[in-house]
Amino acid sequence: MSSQIIDCHFEPYQLLNEHQQTLQAGSFGACACFVGSMRDFNDNASVSGMQLEHYPQMTAHYLDKLEQQARQQWPLLDCLIVHRVGAIAPNDPIVLIGCWSAHRRAALEACAWLIEELKQRAPFWKKETRPDGERWVESNTDGH
Repeated sequence: MSSQIIDCHFEPYQLLNEHQQTLQAGSFGACACFVGSMRDFNDNASVSGMQLEHYPQMTAHYLDKLEQQARQQWPLLDCLIVHRVGAIAPNDPIVLIGCWSAHRRAALEACAWLIEELKQRAPFWKKETRPDGERWVESNTDGH
């Protein structure tokens, strides 16, 4: 599986390029990717930082399961999911998804599906730092 949970800053396009170099040249015709970063606002309030918490084994299992489901639904040649945990500042990358396939439709659809599933169901808990103090985020932003 190509899922990673990391607790430090990462360069998404560097990781994407490094991973793509491991694939057989000419085996794919498309790579779709998504990079999600921390905003400095949420629910009409400014946010200066966030703590992203998780249960490591539960989260790793969930990411592996997501990748397996995507591979069952689309003819993917490879898939990469990287998710950040710990202390995060505005503009820091939080999530990277890369999907490689022979044709664009599979890569695009799988990538879109993966980020929506991840945002709605992954076992992460977010605590935001705002001018009026800290607060736990009760639900994720709807991607539609």
